[in-house]
Amino acid sequence: MKQTRRKFLKIGGLTTVASFSGVGLTFASCQNNASELEVNDFNITGVSIPSSVDVVAGESFELTGKGFEVGDQILLKSSSNSEISHICNVINVTDRNATFVIPQEFSTGTYQITVQRNTESLLLGSLLLNVIANVNIPDVEGMTVKGVVYADGQGISGVSVSDGHEVTVTDVNGVYYLPSLKKTGFVFISIPGNYEVPTVGNAPQFFKRLSSNATTVEQKDFSLIKVNNQKHVVIPMADWHLANRNNDVDQYTSKIVPDVNDTIAKYSADGTKVYILTLGDMTWDLYWYTNNFGLNEYLPYMNMLDCPVFNLIGNHDYDPYYANDWEAENKYREVLGPTYYSFNIGDIHYVVLDDVEYINSGGSIGTVGSRNYSYNINGDQLKWLQQDLEAVADKSTPIVLAMHTPLYKRPTLDASGNQINDISLYNGDALIDLLKPFSKVHVLSGHLHENYRVEQESNLIEHNTGAVCATWWWTGKNGYADNHICKDGSPGGYSIWNVNNRNMEWKYKGIGHDENYQFRTYDLNSVHITAADFAPQSTDADLAIYADSYSQKNLNNEVLINVWGYEKDWQIEVSENGNQLAVTRITAKDPLHIISYDALRLNNGATPTSAFATNETSHLFKVIASAPNTTLEIKVIDRFGNVYTESMVRPKAFSLSTK
Repeated sequence: MKQTRRKFLKIGGLTTVASFSGVGLTFASCQNNASELEVNDFNITGVSIPSSVDVVAGESFELTGKGFEVGDQILLKSSSNSEISHICNVINVTDRNATFVIPQEFSTGTYQITVQRNTESLLLGSLLLNVIANVNIPDVEGMTVKGVVYADGQGISGVSVSDGHEVTVTDVNGVYYLPSLKKTGFVFISIPGNYEVPTVGNAPQFFKRLSSNATTVEQKDFSLIKVNNQKHVVIPMADWHLANRNNDVDQYTSKIVPDVNDTIAKYSADGTKVYILTLGDMTWDLYWYTNNFGLNEYLPYMNMLDCPVFNLIGNHDYDPYYANDWEAENKYREVLGPTYYSFNIGDIHYVVLDDVEYINSGGSIGTVGSRNYSYNINGDQLKWLQQDLEAVADKSTPIVLAMHTPLYKRPTLDASGNQINDISLYNGDALIDLLKPFSKVHVLSGHLHENYRVEQESNLIEHNTGAVCATWWWTGKNGYADNHICKDGSPGGYSIWNVNNRNMEWKYKGIGHDENYQFRTYDLNSVHITAADFAPQSTDADLAIYADSYSQKNLNNEVLINVWGYEKDWQIEVSENGNQLAVTRITAKDPLHIISYDALRLNNGATPTSAFATNETSHLFKVIASAPNTTLEIKVIDRFGNVYTESMVRPKAFSLSTK
């Protein structure tokens, strides 16, 4: 029997076990994947590889570890581009390290590090090698923050830099100065298109923290990584509400993560860059302390997703022990960074805003307040936004502005069926005015756990987005409906924005559903919501409060269609036996949500929480068939020409599993 020798190799700050018997070497990686490397004579131990290292092109670099030999070759292979690799010769070794020279043409990026000796090779790990700029930046009177923005050691001009109050742009050498009073505690850049920044976990590091001393001059440099993201996908994900309740963690890891990662894999397969943009309420302030689940606990779940994540603060991401907006934001700033900022991906300028003013009456250390708030963007932020947008010289640049609470209220319909749009944001008019110079603006919002679109201004569309958690994880909780549905009947899910240069297309995707699942139909002859069928522990009288007209038998051959992504340019066509039926847009409740949440809460002896109960929505449509047993051909066409169909065989049963 062969003797198996075991060596401990320290990689990325973790110690992994390497076992070899003179033929093969197996490493257990941080991702719990094992990889076998054919080696014979390596005796390399004690290798320590940090997550990132600053290097200078053309200068030497020391790799910690012993057992290296002069003449060994170090293969640096890009993790993002298989065509990029460099071979460096080990020129010096000690009992503590090996030295090689970073190539002159080297680019910043994450690289796999492999040592090659003769015909054998040994993978040591991977790290971000950041080529830094060697720029001497003199002080300038009145400027308290200075620095250089660079890529591959070369300064990048025209990059916006801000402290949340002042905005400047880098000069031809990539150098910037700010007369900062350091009020926000940050200096941050607006990442230029076709660049990325290093990440910690999945969080892009576009910001640096500042001291509180407004007179001390601080130098904060920013490293950029060249990429091509002209073609990219952004996935807005609103209202996670992770709180370690209602089986939310299990639902998230078993349903949300696989679904989102499958979407990321689908779009990134051809090299397309994919990014997630949260729309606030990743956590739930009410349970920060009782369930010990706050923003720090959110991070591991954010990092389960397979792409960078840009975060946004929602009203439930504030510290409920503080009855002051600024102080209640401190934990968010500590864990996730600035509460407002901008970045560019390809040709698109993205802006993240904080439009919540947290009041939290009665809150104090040890006491959770009432957690009340208003929809408001404070004056400092509006002044910053004006400067940020002024730095975008080309006003035909598409703007995507993300915030938590909506700009417009949930739409209603007038007597003629026309959509009525009213502003809900306190200073929404001021925001709209700042955006008027731009020809194409999209506002992304969440908060309401439903879907709707508003096109009130000629240059602006608001997309209110359904929730990742659907109805605060209730309908998927053990013993409940075993589905995932929002208050307006939308499936819980997220949006997918597919961008190619300035061409933008979007759609909403339900968790567990194909992207083409864009509507649900109901045969109202079958929709009769009674306590006997859906809440046997309750009564018809109690249930009727929530069931509205569905509490009565309806034999009028009516069919209801819920089109959650509906926009004014969408077409809805329904035919019966070759004849087109009149389609009427209505405001009503979605019956599936009533039986998935309201009825089951009553059945469990609880009163449905008013904020969670089924609400009326105006993305419902009704047709009247000629008979109860005809098949209807339903076609929905979105603004991009995508066609979604259902051949609706009637009678169609109504249950918790209705699709």
